[in-house]
Amino acid sequence: MHVSDYLVQRLREWGVERIYGYPGDGINGIMGALNRAQTQGGPAFYQVRHEEMAAFMACGHAKFTGEVGVCLATSGPGAIHLLNGLYDAKLDHQPVVAIVGQQSRTALGGNYQQEVDLQCLFKDVAGDYVHTAMTPQQFPALIDRAMRIAMAERTVTCVIVPADLQEMSYEPPEHAFKMVPSTMGFGRSRIVAPADEVRRAADILNEGSRVGILVGQGARHAADEVLELADLLGAGIAKALLGKDVLPDDLPFVTGSIGLLGTLATDDMMRRCDTFLMIGSSCPYPQFMPEFGQARGVQIDIDAKMIGIRYPMDVQLVGDSRETLRALLPLVRRKPDRSWRERIEANVRRWWRIVEERAMTPADPVNPQRIFHELSPKLPDRSIITCDSGSAANWYARDLKIRDGMRCSLSGTLATMGSGMPYAIAAKECHPDRPVIAIVGDGAFQMNGMNELITVAKYWKRWVDPRFVVLVLHNNDLTQVTWEMRVMAGDPKFDASQQLPDVNYAEYAALLGLRGVRIEHPEQISRAWEIALESDRPVVVDALADPNVPPMPPHIEFDQALGLMTSLLSGDPEPVPVIKQSFKHKLKEYLTR
Repeated sequence: MHVSDYLVQRLREWGVERIYGYPGDGINGIMGALNRAQTQGGPAFYQVRHEEMAAFMACGHAKFTGEVGVCLATSGPGAIHLLNGLYDAKLDHQPVVAIVGQQSRTALGGNYQQEVDLQCLFKDVAGDYVHTAMTPQQFPALIDRAMRIAMAERTVTCVIVPADLQEMSYEPPEHAFKMVPSTMGFGRSRIVAPADEVRRAADILNEGSRVGILVGQGARHAADEVLELADLLGAGIAKALLGKDVLPDDLPFVTGSIGLLGTLATDDMMRRCDTFLMIGSSCPYPQFMPEFGQARGVQIDIDAKMIGIRYPMDVQLVGDSRETLRALLPLVRRKPDRSWRERIEANVRRWWRIVEERAMTPADPVNPQRIFHELSPKLPDRSIITCDSGSAANWYARDLKIRDGMRCSLSGTLATMGSGMPYAIAAKECHPDRPVIAIVGDGAFQMNGMNELITVAKYWKRWVDPRFVVLVLHNNDLTQVTWEMRVMAGDPKFDASQQLPDVNYAEYAALLGLRGVRIEHPEQISRAWEIALESDRPVVVDALADPNVPPMPPHIEFDQALGLMTSLLSGDPEPVPVIKQSFKHKLKEYLTR
């Protein structure tokens, strides 16, 4: 058995079923071992179009399964390509293991072709565990520790394997000095905050009369406990972007997203609450949380490094969200006064009316909000939705109603472009019986989504349920950045940087043997979604969207309004449609009751 055979076998023993990657001569030994392993139960090799996509898919795999995602790349340039996707996993606290090749040990230090100091390169993104194998006896410890640390720390780890070592005969570690034996397995500990701290938190929650709750992805497995606590407290619940699927949007006291992409209902709750409870979130927008000193704060997070850094908390409970909430619930008294909850529910009802009014506002040619508004009721049960960074994330966060049993995610902390498609592909590979919808802008689709559509064409026929839909918001504009330039910097739209080449994405899908549907008028939206969600093969919905529909923040600061007006008076190429759309959408907020 070669070292590479043992490496693959050890991953299989850890339950790894799929490795995302791209070949290269720096990992020829591992590729040969993967080939031989196909008769022994895998793991399977999933070929992507670019190593960055392999890392994104490993992150998506982790997000939608709870398992460790594994990616594989060759030495030098292949390993370098992984970095962006690995940082996405690190910043969103997802367990990913990267296996990368390296030049032969005899060449290291000789300025050899594709020789890169990979240990140094990966030291930040995989700082909890990155090591280079030097002898066969280091296996299985390297793989075991990489897997275990990735799970324990919810982070990225990396094992670097020189090419010549991959072809050597495997020798197990001996019972000898300076040998490191290893054992498989990982059992997560039950982590609960100290009882006296839990009691202090209960006292604060009991004393408050207007409690606002914010949940993130760390509360996903504690949804029942969050709902029970919110009922006792008469509280409303806002959701960070990574927590969008923690609770369904059809609950009357769920106020929706927070931050620049947030809702008016959430904004009102945060501005008026006197007690703030934050569960499993590191939402980076303190300006959209209660004013400092306005509310007493309690935070629950399993990671002590991430607690107390967004809002001045009175009590910081380090522990698993479900276990800590279970300890907290018996100490919380039901609030008889429900006026605060009634206000929240009234604001939520009003917010959804505003969403509908804005969605039905005419635009040129199609209002992007209407595309999402008409998708929501048509979403199949148990759908998985992924979203890319950009203007699409605004409408995903605000307009899309997630129901119970659905899953969704995006690049929350890194907010990188290009993650929507690989996330969706990984989700579909892990759950081939569930419908998957990827929501991307044309900028992200041109960046790498078009290439990964080739990957979809390669693999889709083996999916149990062929429904895989890619919505491309087609406006030939890097819209999110265009608006940021206007509002934040006061600069007009810069056509040289913001305009995109025009592509017929529906025809491109057909070229690959898939199906393309084009939306050029608002009356076509409903039927387009019906066709896409009933198709016998993956579909690209090419939607011509108006780039001048404003991504309205929940409240507009004076400097934001000043920045927009300055940009429009400084030679912006589209001042009239921008002003018209901004006025119409803001007016809906004041007229809707």
